[in-house]
Amino acid sequence: MNIRQLTDTLSRPVRDLRLSVTDRCNFRCAYCMPRELFGDDYAFMPRAELLTFEEMSRLVRLFTGLGVQKVRLTGGEPLLRKNLDELVREIGTIPGVQDMGLTTNGLLLGQHAEALYQAGLRRLNISLDALTPSIFGQLNGRGVQPQHILKQIDYAQSLGFRIKINMVVQKGINDEEILPMAEYFRDKGITLRFIEFMDAGSGNGWSYDKVVTQAEILQQLQSRYELVPAEHNIYGEVASYYRYRGTRTEVGFITSVSRSFCSSCTRARLSSDGKLYTCLFASSGYDLRQLVRGGAADEELQDVIADIWEHRTDRYSDLRTAHTAASCRRIGMSYIGG
Repeated sequence: MNIRQLTDTLSRPVRDLRLSVTDRCNFRCAYCMPRELFGDDYAFMPRAELLTFEEMSRLVRLFTGLGVQKVRLTGGEPLLRKNLDELVREIGTIPGVQDMGLTTNGLLLGQHAEALYQAGLRRLNISLDALTPSIFGQLNGRGVQPQHILKQIDYAQSLGFRIKINMVVQKGINDEEILPMAEYFRDKGITLRFIEFMDAGSGNGWSYDKVVTQAEILQQLQSRYELVPAEHNIYGEVASYYRYRGTRTEVGFITSVSRSFCSSCTRARLSSDGKLYTCLFASSGYDLRQLVRGGAADEELQDVIADIWEHRTDRYSDLRTAHTAASCRRIGMSYIGG
């Protein structure tokens, strides 16, 4: 297939596509969908506004023709989208897709993991922020106990999935869970990634005071474990990794706050209603659904996407200050995925 090699105004190529399949979620995590903003009567998007699987697959094909190699399915909680295995199977047939993953809270994995694996999915990122029941139940806003998620992780691992665990760390909330989480997943041979609390969206109560930095987390880990740097050398990789000496198990850090990775960001984000966002911290997107449903040809759609990317200037984390974090309107993380 012929691929147009796009770069933006900062010479960053487009390599990764985050594809949100739904804006709904069965958790109410405070850093993503706080209950005070997303109550039980919250009006999510009607089904007719969501892209169909056919429309999603078409757009993925167009993005791969512009250089995208990796696709990650997100939400909301993607396992709430019915028949998701059908989309996985379709994306798996698209030339140019070299890697496909899914980010989930894990609650529904027992119902869907086998069908997704049979459809060709092999990688899961599972969000888990604590092992202490009271802390995790408070964080997920639904009282779900960690043991249930841990069972789903074991099940998915038994099927053959490659798994990474994502933990968002907040000072005074779950920072005491750092070492217990590290020990648990080290013994399981599963990569745990610590994510600095980010100001994604505008309603999660973010402040610098709540951030636990990579340096602080690493100091805790090194008080118990000997860690050696693990170099992946993949352009656009947002995480830095260390390996527990004497094992093959790694621990990772995603450091949007203390150490920006804007300079090598290769990610485009497509919301479930077809809006293209060029940054996790964007305030607005570009409506591709209107073009898709208006009869635009593939070449026209690709030209529009290419023009958007080639004019991309985003580098929010490089420029973040307390003032911009407090004053800039940002699209909700649950709407476009993390």
